[in-house]
Amino acid sequence: MRALACTGAEITLAVRDITAGERTAEDVAESSGNGALRVAPLDLANLDSVAAFVASWDGPLHVLVNNAGVMACPEERTAAGWELQFATNHLGHFALAVGLHSALAADGSARIVSVSSSGHRFRR
Repeated sequence: MRALACTGAEITLAVRDITAGERTAEDVAESSGNGALRVAPLDLANLDSVAAFVASWDGPLHVLVNNAGVMACPEERTAAGWELQFATNHLGHFALAVGLHSALAADGSARIVSVSSSGHRFRR
């Protein structure tokens, strides 16, 4: 994110914890000189939260970086009954990308980047 901010990109930090997101945005703005950072609530494990984020989006979207994820957490279920890791890492990202399709298409050459980890190397 810091590298994108250094290019002058407008960035929306979609976060579960607004306070932590604002601290991060301030840090990135200070180190990059880019004040075009916005913080918005998003909980990928909650499809209502995803729908609210999508509904609040305005304008084209040039790049969607799917970077949130949970891993190796105790088995837990979302309010909808989905296993938390599956809901966050797969269903939430899919719903977000589909919901933002029009904004991505409006750009004409937008990209979706899905970030992964090397966590698959650690077996239980």
